[in-house]
Amino acid sequence: MRAVTPVALLLATIPLFFTPLCSAEDARPSKVLIVVGPSGHPPGTHEVAAGARLIAYCLEHTARMKFDVKVVFAWPQDQKLLRDISTVVFSGDGFPLAKMKNKKQNMQALAAMMDRGCGIVCYHYATGVQPNEISDKGFHPLVRWMGGCFSSRYKQHPGVARIFKNATITPKAKEHPIMRGVGPFTVHDEPYYNNYFGPNGMAANVTALATSMLPPDAPKEEVVAWAVQRTDGGRGMGIVVPHFFKNWQIDDLRKVVLNGIVWTAHQPVPEQGVQVTLPALETFKPDAVEPKNVTVHGM
Repeated sequence: MRAVTPVALLLATIPLFFTPLCSAEDARPSKVLIVVGPSGHPPGTHEVAAGARLIAYCLEHTARMKFDVKVVFAWPQDQKLLRDISTVVFSGDGFPLAKMKNKKQNMQALAAMMDRGCGIVCYHYATGVQPNEISDKGFHPLVRWMGGCFSSRYKQHPGVARIFKNATITPKAKEHPIMRGVGPFTVHDEPYYNNYFGPNGMAANVTALATSMLPPDAPKEEVVAWAVQRTDGGRGMGIVVPHFFKNWQIDDLRKVVLNGIVWTAHQPVPEQGVQVTLPALETFKPDAVEPKNVTVHGM
């Protein structure tokens, strides 16, 4: 038997100690697609394009994380592009694909993305679906992909859209990665309530992230942000604010959305959540930062 020399023993151990490790800086960026649908809301409200630009800015300026963000105003026809997307974010008056050309084809493409485990995030009215899009048995793809949706005209479970001067949003699932670094905040906004989570209510794989006591005159704990861990491996999140563009300035509100995008992209959410210093809101070219002639339904 040949004796093992000290030098040979040392050389044998080198790969164990010098195997290169992938750092965050070396990792490939997660690809995020932000789809902006049509909007007919007045200046200062919804501002779907400006909101998309703001989200893209925040993701591109996160510390120690890399994101390749693409903002589009029509559903991409490039199948190769869609195969590489880690998570897709929707902004619009109602779920955008329902209002774009080639709806059936585009929904099939999105379904294929969901089946391979792609993430999905919708905020405010992009969570909204028309009642005729919900099946006779009470199902809509968003309920499975994202965990729930909003539908104000669905007779079996009508959601409510009202603007409140002071609605306090309270973290419900503090242990969930999306809620890292998020505290309670009070907002002048339109948090939808009586949101729809399917014919049997919220599924076991859906987590209520944040709630609000709504409406003020008959308060009840209402879920205003939620997340789902799907059986296909994908993740989804919905949040029913902000209605007013100026509310993107609220750190906790913005952090829920950004944390949700990071989580649905299967990236680790920082311990204190995604923190980005935001420039002036005018930077993102809204029609207006401050809305005019706002009707308030509750205090």
